[in-house]
Amino acid sequence: MKPKFPNWDARFDTDTYIFGTAPADFLVAQQDRLKAAAGQNALAIADGEGRNSVFMAECGLNVTAMDSSEKGLEKARRLASDRKADIDFQLADLKTWDWAENQWDIVVAIFIQFADPQFRSEIFSGLKRTVKPGGLILLHGYTPKQVEYGTGGPPTPEVMYTEDLLRDAFGDMQIETLKAYEKVIDEGPGHSGLSALIDLVARKPG
Repeated sequence: MKPKFPNWDARFDTDTYIFGTAPADFLVAQQDRLKAAAGQNALAIADGEGRNSVFMAECGLNVTAMDSSEKGLEKARRLASDRKADIDFQLADLKTWDWAENQWDIVVAIFIQFADPQFRSEIFSGLKRTVKPGGLILLHGYTPKQVEYGTGGPPTPEVMYTEDLLRDAFGDMQIETLKAYEKVIDEGPGHSGLSALIDLVARKPG
């Protein structure tokens, strides 16, 4: 059965920030890496309401953030304005996104679990192609156990990540962090409660 996902424009069409205005805990834990790359170019994919791209800009990165929801980007622009963060927001779909080769120093993909396995493979290949040699991919999401908790993400195990899946997908890179764990998070009404999480930090050789 094909996974069903929200109409993001409809979901984001509220004054409430569905996933909060604070960055994901995972990204906060990476802030030393982000600050060390200040002045470099970073891409946030499927950035939604802007909480993560704004934090990246506050760490000193030159940030481009893309999302397919105009409503989400409206809120992201408002958040960036409130926080005085300069971000290049782009309305775009990952199905047609140009994964230009060796373009970004850091690429961040947080809770992008709306892709079936084939599309996910295409996204992962794009992430690896578009990050520069020596650059970082920061990926954060849910493991299949998250479906039992129901505290965020779709009720669809096949779109979740496992350590083996990510190790296979990014094994041609230098994996600096790869861990699955459980933690209570409070990231707006969309991500709240005990959650089954997984983190990947991978560096492109070169």
